[in-house]
Parts: sequence; C-alpha cells; structure tokens
Amino acid sequence: MNRILFTLTALFLGSALYAQNIEEKVESLLKEMTLEEKIGQMTQFTSSGDVTGPTLRGNVEKEVKAGNVGSLFNAFKASYTRKLQKMAVEETRLGIPLLFGYDVIHGHRTLFPIPLGEASSFDLEAMEEAARIAAVEASAEGIHWTFAPMVDVSRDPRWGRVMEGAGEDTYYNNLVAKARVKGFQGDDLSKENTILACAKHFLAYGAPIAGRDYNTVDMSLQTLHEVYLPPFKATVDAGVETFMTSFNEINGVPSTANPYLFKDILRDQWGFDGMVVTDYTAINELVPHGTAKDLAHAGVQALKAGIDMDMEGAVFLETLKESVEKGDVTEEEINVAVRRILTLKHKLGLFEDPYRYSDEEREARVVLSKEHKQAARKIARKSIVLLKNDNQVLPLDLEKQTKIAAIGPLVKSKKDVLGAWKAKGSPKDAKSLFEGLKGATKGKAELLYAKGCDMKSDDKSGFVEAIEVANQSDVVVLAIGEPRTISGEAKSRTDITIPGVQTELLEALKATGKPIVVVLMNGRPLALEKEDELADAILETWHLGTMAGPAIADVIFGKYNPGGKLPMTFPRNVGQVPIYYNAKNTGRPFDPSQPSGYKSYYLDAPNSPLYPFGYGLSYTTFEYGEITLSSDKMTDEAITASIEVTNTGDYDGEEVVQMYIQDVIGKSTRPLKELKGFEKVFIKKGETKKITFTIEKEALTYFRWDMSEGVEAGDFNVYIGTNSDDVKSATFNLTKDYEASTNYNPIGSK
Repeated sequence: MNRILFTLTALFLGSALYAQNIEEKVESLLKEMTLEEKIGQMTQFTSSGDVTGPTLRGNVEKEVKAGNVGSLFNAFKASYTRKLQKMAVEETRLGIPLLFGYDVIHGHRTLFPIPLGEASSFDLEAMEEAARIAAVEASAEGIHWTFAPMVDVSRDPRWGRVMEGAGEDTYYNNLVAKARVKGFQGDDLSKENTILACAKHFLAYGAPIAGRDYNTVDMSLQTLHEVYLPPFKATVDAGVETFMTSFNEINGVPSTANPYLFKDILRDQWGFDGMVVTDYTAINELVPHGTAKDLAHAGVQALKAGIDMDMEGAVFLETLKESVEKGDVTEEEINVAVRRILTLKHKLGLFEDPYRYSDEEREARVVLSKEHKQAARKIARKSIVLLKNDNQVLPLDLEKQTKIAAIGPLVKSKKDVLGAWKAKGSPKDAKSLFEGLKGATKGKAELLYAKGCDMKSDDKSGFVEAIEVANQSDVVVLAIGEPRTISGEAKSRTDITIPGVQTELLEALKATGKPIVVVLMNGRPLALEKEDELADAILETWHLGTMAGPAIADVIFGKYNPGGKLPMTFPRNVGQVPIYYNAKNTGRPFDPSQPSGYKSYYLDAPNSPLYPFGYGLSYTTFEYGEITLSSDKMTDEAITASIEVTNTGDYDGEEVVQMYIQDVIGKSTRPLKELKGFEKVFIKKGETKKITFTIEKEALTYFRWDMSEGVEAGDFNVYIGTNSDDVKSATFNLTKDYEASTNYNPIGSK
C-alpha cells in the first residue's frame, strides 16, 4: 500500500514539475519576444492547400520567415511540413516552431464514415478508434492539430453541416464528443502519434434560423444551457486542448466577440486553460455583423472576448500593435494569449524536436495501411442503418438471386462515397459500391449495371437502359442520394428530397415488378416518403468513406447484420422541420385518435416523423420484456431499470437498447422524453439478455425558468425500447427536491 501511495505521489509531483517546467520556459521565452513576435504567434494562415474561404495572404513562406505566423493550416505531407518548419526554426530570430492544423474530420487519408454516419453506429469505441487512426495518419504527415470534433447539436437537416456532428440529442453528443477527443489526443500529447483536438463551433452554430449556414441564432438561455452547451463541457472534461469560435451571433452578440462565452463560461466556470482559435476570418466578419466599426475595433473586441489566435484574417497581425500603442488593449492581454499558444507547443514537444511529427518513414508505413482499411470497413458497416426490409428481401441469397442489377448514379462513384470534409482522402483509394458488389458476387452471380441518370440532372434518357437491365435481373440494387458536394459547409438546402430525377428512376424500376433494394448515400436526413413507399428495402449508408463498397456488400449479402440506429429524426417533408424526438407536449397536444379540433397539428401531414430518433431494423427480430425497477421510489440513492431482450429471429445480431426518462411535472416544462442511457448488445438467435441501467438523481436535473439547476420531487416515467417511439414504460417517484451542487453561474458576470 505504501509503495502504491509513493508511486502515485511521485506521478503527481512529476506531473506538477513538468507543468511548472513548461510554465518557466514559456515565461522565459515571453521575456525575449518583441510585441511583433508575440502578435505573430497569434496569427494563423493557410498554406497553398485546401481552403474554406478566400485566401487573404499570398506568399505564406515569406510570412513565416518574417515571424508573422504562429500556425499554418492546410499544409500536409511530411516533406512539406518539414520544409515549412525548418523555415520557422532556422530563419526566424527566436526559432519558435509552427503549429500545423488541418480539417481531419472523419479520417485523414483512410476515410471513415462522415461523423453523422459514425454516430449511427452507437458504438463509442468504434468512433474513438476512427479518431485514433486519423490522428496516427495525420501526425505522420506533420499535422499537430485537427479542427474536430464538431460537437454542435443540430435539429435541422436543412443545415449542411449536420453531416459533421452526432445529431439531435444532447446526451448522445456528450458521449460522442468525449470519445472523439480521446481518440485524437490519446492519453499523452507528448507522443508523436497524437494530435490536438478542437471543440467547435462555440456556440450554437448548429441552430441557425431556417437552417441557413452562418445565419443568426436566437434562443433562450435555458435552451442554450440545456441543449447546446453540454457537449462542449464534455470536451473540457475529456481534456480537449483547443476551442474554435462559431461564425454566428448568439442573442445579439457574435461568438467571436462574446466574453460571456469565452471568459465567463469557458474559462471562469469550466476552468478551460487551453487555446481558442477563430473560425476562418471570423474576426473580420465582426464588421458586417455590425458590432465593430473597422478591423482594428474588431481585433480589440476579439482579444477582449478571450480569443487567442486569428485564423486567416490577419486582423491581429495588422492592427494589434497600433491598438496597444493607442491604449485600447494592453501588452499583458496579448501575453495571456501567447502563453497559451506557447504552452501547447511545449506540450506537443515541438521545442525539443520541431520535426518529430514530419516523419516520412512513418508516413509511408501507416497511411492507408492494411490495418487502417480493415478498421474503416468494420466501422463503415457498423454505421449502416436498415430503414425498411419488406418480406425479408435482405440479405440477398446468391444461390437464389443469380442475376443482380446494380443501377443508379452512385453505383460506380468513388468520389461521393468519401463525403464532405474528405481531408486528403482520394477517390483512387476508395472502393465504390460496384467494386464491393463485384467482389462479393464473383463466381457466384452475374452483376449487371446501368447508370440510369445523373444525380442532379433532369435527363431521363438513361431510364430505358436501366429498365432493360432490371428486367434481366432477379433483384435491383439502386444506389441513389446526394452527391458529396451538396452537404457540408455552406451547403444548406430548402428541399431535402433526393435531387434530380433519381426518385423517378425508382418509380420506373418499380414498374418492372423486380424487388428493389435502395442504397442511400447522403450527408443529412432526407424526406423519403416516396422512396419508403416504393422500395422493398432501404439501407441508409450515408457517405461511408474509403471502404464503402465492401462494407455495403457485407450487409447486402448477410456477411454482417446491420445494427445501426438513426441519430437524427427523418421528417416526412421539409415542412415538419425542425422535428426532433425530445420536443415538449404543449398545452394542446395532438391526439391521433382525435385528429380534429384546436390542437397542435398539421392539416396536411401527420405530426409523426417518417423515421424516429434511434430507429433502425435488423435482419433478426428482438422482443422486449417489461421494465423492472429496483425501487419505485428514489431518495438519495440511485435506482436501476432492467429489461430482458430476446432475439426471436433467425440471425445473430446487435441491438441498441435505449433508455429514456420523462419528468412528468416540473417547475418548468420538460420534454416528452430524453435519452439517458443506451447499451449496444450482441444477442445470438434464441438468446435472452438482461440489460440494466442505473438512474441517478443528477441525471434528472435541468435548468428552470429562473436558471437555477435542480429537480423537483414527483413522478418520472422510464421508457426502454428499440427506438424513441417503440418503448416499454414504468414509473418511479422522486421523494424530495434536489438542487445541483455546482458553482456554475449560467447568467455570467455583469
């Protein structure tokens, strides 16, 4: 025991001494730096690589040599990052190394499913593994920092960047955020195969009015703190080292000029001591936002809000020195930001070895390795959601279905399977659906092909060939959906149906009488009422990444039984948007058994979604028993809720068992149900498993109308089931009020 205590004490002291050592080194360097050199460290420019906006500086190498840059993004490959690092280290007065950033969103060169697709796996270990592999590949090319994970909750599929997050639920976003941060950063940042994670976009970027990217956000403090802040707090708890501002304003104040967010909440209340970077030219955009009269004014606002690094805008570089001279800001305010930047560079070991990440030997060994591709295939098939399977069309039986028609504009696409934010993923390394089907049917069945139509064209001339091919087949696999270019940043849509004449192609093929399996590829929830009516089976595959084709084929032919669930609600039409499972009841709730009257409902469409949150079928069937509570009363101790789930079908399979809770009566109105737990379990055919969830009173708290946090005594409904709509129920009683024990001040300083 004494030896254990000694070891723990030694580890604690070692960590404290290490931190103290970094602090001393940073302070020593800070004393040597001129004001211009400090401001240079606060400046980030893009290299000649991929950009997400106008490039404002031409000769980036000249800027590096002049000491005007502390960080570069969009630089990759070990040889190039080493070249740039050498300029910074050997050709500037103090030799401070550069920090290289890049949008490593769902893989680097080996691409995994888009984050929304990964979230469909409900497999936190898989998501952590994907981020870990992305970090291994990116770090080998000299990248120190990814602008991920995006942890914006979003309830609006019109917004193009829903593809980059984990969907509509706050609790689930919290868990996914932690997993991805852990995957990127590992357990020791000093290891050269880790990269800095970045929690973005702070705050509420996923809630723009009308789903239009960059648009205004206006919401109650209660919603802000209950729905949109918790995933960011989860990243802080997971040790995230950087934050990124959002482009939008929140309740009248642009994020990048908002001290309430970055000082009151992030620093003072959450204790975050890492670095904050703007999004692309976000300081410059304070001028059109209307809070800054010019760029100098914008720079002052951003610095005083707690921003440390200016991405691409050059506002700090061009205005801060004069602002110091005028007395608008102090040099000590600049020092605070520079300390954070230098500390990160020390944590990464860049002062000891500036080139440790730019490793051409490691790059050649790990990038697109066999092991990484195997992992990409495994995670891709976990991310597939079976939306429909009438008459058990799937899985296909190659002994009975010997002629398979692969039809559609996405069958042979190697580009679109990569999805938006594809980093350095290349179509030449990707496997298309056609390649996956060809590999699975080789020597067993004849594979026929017709494109049918383009994705966004009105041209139907290819329908004739597609119908001919379908008539020759036993079954049609129809690959339709969105091209990768219409989801992602600045890709908002008012029409979220499948574009072009793809649905008309489905209608034409339906007339052949052949069974039709629709393979969807898309970056957002779509309105699929027609497709749901016409198709015999539907697989939601999102954009699955490098190994998309083999992963989809694994599912189609039964090598893998799909177990994915939807992390976002699918509406029937865009008029229902925003639609999400954890809405409130209203004072006039709609009753489907009494469809008329003055109730909260639509005249021309059902209130219900097409597919609810948490929905996903399997090739097998699961039967849920009744919920058993350890007690029907909760005082100070936690209670448990248990349920037995039996695999009653013909296949082994995975099921995501979901637990929701409803606070029946509260001081403020509460949602109809909220996800509070889930477990992904593998159940063999004929087997029964008991799943037990623990419910603690802390999980019941919420922000009331007066912004106090706690929960009142009363009844709580527990729901457990296969999705948010299909559940069993039980009730327990909380016997006394509970106030959250926190110093958290949601209002902030005045």
